[in-house]
Amino acid sequence: MIEHNPVSATEPRRVRVAVIGAGDRGQVYASWIKSNPTRAQLVAVADPLEYRRELVAGAEQDVQRFDTWQDLVAQPKVADLAIVATQDSHHSAPAIALAEAGYAVLLEKPIAPTEQECNDIIDAIDRTGVMFGICHVLRYTPYTKMVKNAVDSGVLGQIMDIQHLEPVGWWHQAHSYVRGKWRQEETASPMLLAKSCHDIDWIRYIAGVPIEKIVSFGDLTHFTQANKPAAAGEALRCTDCALVNECPYSAPKIYLGAFDRDGYKWPTSVITEIPTREAIQDALESGPYGRCVYECDNDVVDHQSVMMQLQGGMQATFTMTAFSEQTHRQTRIFGSHGYLECDGENMRVLDFRTGEFRDSHIGDFGGSNAADGHGGGDAGLMDAFIQAIESESPELITSGARESLASHLAVFAAEKSRRDGTIHQVPVEPTRHASTTTITKE
Repeated sequence: MIEHNPVSATEPRRVRVAVIGAGDRGQVYASWIKSNPTRAQLVAVADPLEYRRELVAGAEQDVQRFDTWQDLVAQPKVADLAIVATQDSHHSAPAIALAEAGYAVLLEKPIAPTEQECNDIIDAIDRTGVMFGICHVLRYTPYTKMVKNAVDSGVLGQIMDIQHLEPVGWWHQAHSYVRGKWRQEETASPMLLAKSCHDIDWIRYIAGVPIEKIVSFGDLTHFTQANKPAAAGEALRCTDCALVNECPYSAPKIYLGAFDRDGYKWPTSVITEIPTREAIQDALESGPYGRCVYECDNDVVDHQSVMMQLQGGMQATFTMTAFSEQTHRQTRIFGSHGYLECDGENMRVLDFRTGEFRDSHIGDFGGSNAADGHGGGDAGLMDAFIQAIESESPELITSGARESLASHLAVFAAEKSRRDGTIHQVPVEPTRHASTTTITKE
């Protein structure tokens, strides 16, 4: 532990929050807490890197700083809520320990990289009875609420088919899944779990019924050495490449362009802790984010499709692709009495009974990526969880333990299908003894 400063007993009662993992996601949630001081109070942060602890704690002297989550758990309980925003492979141990220590737990997605760990975490939540939620921020966006309300209103009749697209974006794929921390299944998790468990969960949530069967196809097709342009020669880094101004995946174009346009925020904040153009240039010349995308050690897929059969005969298809604009999800829903399409900001509904179109606009809730708050999802999640604790109303958390486990089991089944080419059954009612197959690299 770095330092200990007890919270003043004279301050008004607010939800006390500890942040475990002070990377980008932890910083986002801490920022919300600081922006809502009458409702929440940041009281502790745990992270092995001092500069990240200080980014989260800021000038607040009353925020306890810990090197590790183990140091925090070893102390008497310091908060009402613990947000676990560590890397995917480091979710299980802190989530279980914090639940056993009596903390409400808000866990960054995915729950964990393996079915065994997912079941272990959910077992701990069942055993301890603490309030729990997964950061499926897509559930908490105004966009999702608008679509869900339309579906539940009955205007579409019986839902027959859902088509859902996640346009990851060419530069986002290069940043996170070719050069970045989620580029390898062994050190992080498969792409469908790391990036698109949100979307499988979203489809299940909008449909309101379980996924029963699933099949998937996906590959790493483009970001391989075989596709390196001949003109790039033997260059291993963008800064040494003749195509630095032409390649769509040019690191200087992506990061220096983002810095010049938006300042020091995600994604430039990921590649260096120093908020200057010179530091970004240095990082591109020596760090992992300056590597040629055709010379990286990535193995996660760059495009994938999933087809699902849901309870009651409904079908759904999901496509994740790197080869797109980085923008909001796009959805089409086909019902017996109506049709809906939505692009994350606008929704159009055709009522077959009247032949009339109804258009709705959700307003400006920010862009779709982490820098822009995921279209209002980050704020919506924090608002719901804090309100749930304030009012002791766990039903306000729509991404609870069993709901989230069900969608994760569907993702694991889809990954098995992608590997063996067969249709897989998804447990309709996940139990404490659900399948515990671990995804491993072939």
